[in-house]
Amino acid sequence: MSARGDPVAVPAVSAVVREADSAGQEALEGHRRGLRRVLPFIGPAFIACVAYIDPGNFATNIAGGAQFGYNLLWVVVYANLMAIFIQTLSAKLGIATGRNLPELMREHFSPRIVIPLWIVAEIMAMATDLAEFVGAALGFNLLFHIPLLVAAVLTAISTFAMLHLQSRGFRPLEALIAVLVLAVALCYVVELFIGKPSLHQIAIHAFVPFVGNGSILLSAGILGATVMPHVVYLHSALLADRIRPRDDVHARRLYHFTVIDVLVAMPLAGLVNGGMLVMAAITFHQHGLTSISDLTEAYKTLTPLLGQAAATIFAVSLLASGLSSSTVGTMAGQVIMQGFVGFKIPLWLRRTITMVPSFVVISLNLPTATTLVVSQVVLSLVLGFAVVPLIMFTQRRDMMGVLVNHRITTIIGWGCAGIIVLLNVFLIFETLGGSVPGLS
Repeated sequence: MSARGDPVAVPAVSAVVREADSAGQEALEGHRRGLRRVLPFIGPAFIACVAYIDPGNFATNIAGGAQFGYNLLWVVVYANLMAIFIQTLSAKLGIATGRNLPELMREHFSPRIVIPLWIVAEIMAMATDLAEFVGAALGFNLLFHIPLLVAAVLTAISTFAMLHLQSRGFRPLEALIAVLVLAVALCYVVELFIGKPSLHQIAIHAFVPFVGNGSILLSAGILGATVMPHVVYLHSALLADRIRPRDDVHARRLYHFTVIDVLVAMPLAGLVNGGMLVMAAITFHQHGLTSISDLTEAYKTLTPLLGQAAATIFAVSLLASGLSSSTVGTMAGQVIMQGFVGFKIPLWLRRTITMVPSFVVISLNLPTATTLVVSQVVLSLVLGFAVVPLIMFTQRRDMMGVLVNHRITTIIGWGCAGIIVLLNVFLIFETLGGSVPGLS
């Protein structure tokens, strides 16, 4: 196995009580059986999957379902499969090296490359937080009918309270985030039950690709909102110093349990995203409301179409999504700063700084739909800067040891990177006013 150095302590991940370490070591040594053997390793993927059901996903999935009905469901399915693959690689990198992805980039890349990458990652983190914070504030606003600025203050208080849980160890925060993820999932189960979608249409469009006029733009947007760069960085940190394998056998077992964690959490996020798109298809597209993209408009439109209960459930899911993803975004931002430049600031201070753009947007009464879309464009632009180094590192035996990628894994990885880059280049191209005949 590759040499494991002492990782830089990250308050959001490392400087916590390692209450699961003993149970994890027992499981790695084979002293636990059944579900008790897996439980110590469940949690990091749930934190990562939060980013895959954040308010940016609400905006792109609702827009896709409203405009194209069921037709873009295949994009959600394939994007989720890509997300499972990429998050597994990120977790594996943390297990094998004891480092997170930004730390490894700092160690192995020239400072002339690292500093621009750090700046890009910080811009990405702020764009992510903007969408998540504004989404949570909208949830409070819609649910309790309070002014959006007051809702933003409630969002700030709530996220500070959630981040405070880290002082009690990582398990309480993981448990709370898992509950919020399950709450979002349950909301969409209820929404779909109320809407009564066509199972036949779902089965077809979940696997059969559709490309039509304007669909590439939304497909790229869905991908950009689904495969989130900040949790590619974060997932490696969540595994780097959680439970350290003592030898190659333990490393393989830990990776095996981590894959189970990913395969439980990430498909759940995929089901939620699919539920968002299908709900928009049966509620908006089938009623001729093909231009719905604003979340407030979607909430108001749900009431006459499906009833007040459906609208309330939508607001609850948006609030749970925004709060959980905003907390995770702050954790990822701390990992990015400390990993790239070896500098850290108190988590509460970072949370305060990253809230400022959100309060500016809300105070100026800027369109929330535009805000969410712009944030996803920024995320799409920087996604390749996380995925490409991830594949570069995980294919190196000197870094990964027994967990080095198989050849087919590396081929699939570069294929995913190519798709991400091409789709997101197209997204940026169209956003800047370009057009492709037959597709734009």
